[in-house]
Amino acid sequence: NDKSILIIEDDRKFSQILLDLSQEKGFKYLIAENGIDGLQLATQYKPNAIILDIDLPQIDGWTVMERLKDNPDTRHIPVHFMSASDSDMDAKKMGAIGFLHKPISMIDLGEAFKKIEQFLSKTMKNLLVVVNNGKIIDLFDGSDVKPILVNTLNEALQKLKEIPFECIIIEIANAEGIKLLENLYNDDNWSQIPVIIYANRELKPDEETILNRFTENLTVKTVRSPERLLDEATLFLHQVESKLPTEKRNMLQMVHNKEAILRHKKVLLVDDDVRNIFALATILEEREMEVVIGQNGQEALDLLAEHQDISIILMDIMMPEMDGYEAMRQIRLQDRLRKVPIIALTAKAMKGDKAKCIEAGANDYLSKPFDSDKLISLMRVWLYQ
Repeated sequence: NDKSILIIEDDRKFSQILLDLSQEKGFKYLIAENGIDGLQLATQYKPNAIILDIDLPQIDGWTVMERLKDNPDTRHIPVHFMSASDSDMDAKKMGAIGFLHKPISMIDLGEAFKKIEQFLSKTMKNLLVVVNNGKIIDLFDGSDVKPILVNTLNEALQKLKEIPFECIIIEIANAEGIKLLENLYNDDNWSQIPVIIYANRELKPDEETILNRFTENLTVKTVRSPERLLDEATLFLHQVESKLPTEKRNMLQMVHNKEAILRHKKVLLVDDDVRNIFALATILEEREMEVVIGQNGQEALDLLAEHQDISIILMDIMMPEMDGYEAMRQIRLQDRLRKVPIIALTAKAMKGDKAKCIEAGANDYLSKPFDSDKLISLMRVWLYQ
């Protein structure tokens, strides 16, 4: 019954401070100075909590987090990021319980440990479900989750005042759902609660525009299937997968079947660098994907007209004739292609690049040189909505 914590941090001065605090708070501790050792220790010892840096040797903290959350044996472990990188919303979308930006004061460190301790002491997780269709609540019956179903905005706001929630599910068909998001967005405490938007249909352009407005201050995920809804909810509720009923474990295993999600999907790869094309095509073909290649934005548009079954697009930005920004804008003007996921690839990370890519029509963004595992991981996310 000992409390244990794993610290994955390569700065020895900072890890010593974390070590001392861990002992002071009654934790037994493990320390890893690189991502690979961190994953091995997490898998072997299954600590109660993990403190994770992003800029790590061998594999970075994002990859560590991805693999932790992809492993049913470690997925439930709460992870608190502490890093010089400034990507707290990305961390929270991956299921992190907190993010501190270095340099970190002792007061903030104390608050982080307090958050971890409170999380570990809470055995029952509260889930607010704001839907018209009460059937989805059947996905969440269990000994460690208490789903609370409401139908109206007023009911939801009242429950939020009375009960601390770990996660909120909102059915987008519910007209009052948008008003609820506005209330969450504008409240410092409520905005910390992750939100899952459930829509068993494609979102309309005006709905997507409204949702994008809230992502700056809210952790919002959108799903279209019961399997993905269960997957995201168990992530934010930190449920132990092995304790779930067989039917639900099977649903989650289907979501996390990496090979099946990519297999036989057709991907359009747009890049003017032959070396990049060869390297990426090899990675994708190894996963039994069919690769269609274009070398500039105009070729991409022509190929999309020719191939009606493209599932996902990898778009380089700096290209001759028509760059990636313009190509993405042209793609999004076509109703048929409005929902095809696009991952933008840029030669180097410049401030504002990500925002420009998203504004032009990309769903996600990676700067070169990128880790192939991170790319495959992003593709899986966008192919399984």
